[in-house]
Amino acid sequence: MPLPALPYRLLILFTLFFFLIGITACQRKTGDLSKVMQKNIPNVLIGESGLGFGPCEPSIAINPNNTDQVVAGAVLDRAYYSQDGGKTWKEKQLRSPYGVYGDPVILADYAGNFFYAHLADPSGSGRFSSSWLDRIVIQKSTDGGMAWSDGAFTGNRPPADQDKHWLAANPYNHHLYVTWTEFDKYGSRKAEDHSRILFSKSTDSGKSWSDAISINQLEGDCLDDDNTTEGAVPAVGPNGELYVSWAYAEKIYFDRSIDGGATWLNEDIIAADQPGGWAFDIPGISRCNGMPFTEADRSNGPHRGSVYINWSDQRNGEGDTDIWLAYSRDGGQSWSEPIRVNNDPAGRQQFLTAMAVDQSTGYIYIVFYDRRAYDDHRTDVYLAYSTDGGQTFNNQRISESPFTPTTEVFFGDYNDISAEDGHIRPIWTRLEQGELSVWTALVEVR
Repeated sequence: MPLPALPYRLLILFTLFFFLIGITACQRKTGDLSKVMQKNIPNVLIGESGLGFGPCEPSIAINPNNTDQVVAGAVLDRAYYSQDGGKTWKEKQLRSPYGVYGDPVILADYAGNFFYAHLADPSGSGRFSSSWLDRIVIQKSTDGGMAWSDGAFTGNRPPADQDKHWLAANPYNHHLYVTWTEFDKYGSRKAEDHSRILFSKSTDSGKSWSDAISINQLEGDCLDDDNTTEGAVPAVGPNGELYVSWAYAEKIYFDRSIDGGATWLNEDIIAADQPGGWAFDIPGISRCNGMPFTEADRSNGPHRGSVYINWSDQRNGEGDTDIWLAYSRDGGQSWSEPIRVNNDPAGRQQFLTAMAVDQSTGYIYIVFYDRRAYDDHRTDVYLAYSTDGGQTFNNQRISESPFTPTTEVFFGDYNDISAEDGHIRPIWTRLEQGELSVWTALVEVR
């Protein structure tokens, strides 16, 4: 039975009421995040110093099918898992017949699986063995990080060394991708030894990986410095496109594939300059870098299809390291001018950036260390976020208190961040009085 007709004036009032509700909801969804993000953001300790090396170089991922499941990893062989969205954590030691030797990278695919990629040490002898760094190992968990497979590997190309990898997942066909740097011999000063960017993929949920192929045109040296090709991070576009960027010789290079990684551009594109290079010094940090992160917007938002590259450099001086972002609206063919992400006055240090795009909205989230509030080495953690496709950024401090690092303890080369459906989980290392720990923040956007 149809509802009875409403009086005309009452109908107008109801229409106006629901129109205003719709406008408010739209603004909440696409407007200024500072109005819907909580001001006091809880920090959660994930793991801290114990026996062995680390923890540092943390990575994190949220299960897009179940955001209560969050998995993290840290140097050297630590695996952490949470079943309550990151409020509480359990720790275990990752083991593999190929060895576990750091550079943890955590990925959640779109079937609810987690993957933990790391460096290899099959002999267990570390740097004293010729098999050290001889492949990239990827282990799988189907239960939210509680148990892990022995793993599969890619890039076993002796006597070359394999290093600095990153992962991506294709939501449309569930293929997995990994890119990394191959050294003819890590640390070699010989002119005939070079570095290059390699790519491999898995079409069977990580059970096996394709033979590695080189995707860059210009090879670098093997010194693990500015003239080494390094920092390759893959991303997947809205039609399954593959995007990768890396740093080399004071530039950020970009490559793409539209056929699942079978073929790549004949000539890599320079997406941005990186004055001073990707390796630089930060007081109190044992070593630091500005290697890029690559992301793509697969959301149904207004910037769907955009590709983003986020990095840091010292173009404004050694005492003024900044965080940068460039975007492309045409699949990486052309790029915006670099946009300064940190919004403080000039003259302070921001460093070790990481980026994620929430595919439910297309919003960009970038986490980094920040010293804007201090004249010494005290360090905060900041989150920058953009709702307009990277054109502007808000900044918010998310660490509850600063820490003061020291060069005597290895601090690690990167942090990470994951964003799923308004749940944002950055992860970072804290170094205070010689003790290392890794933390997350429970950032919720509603």
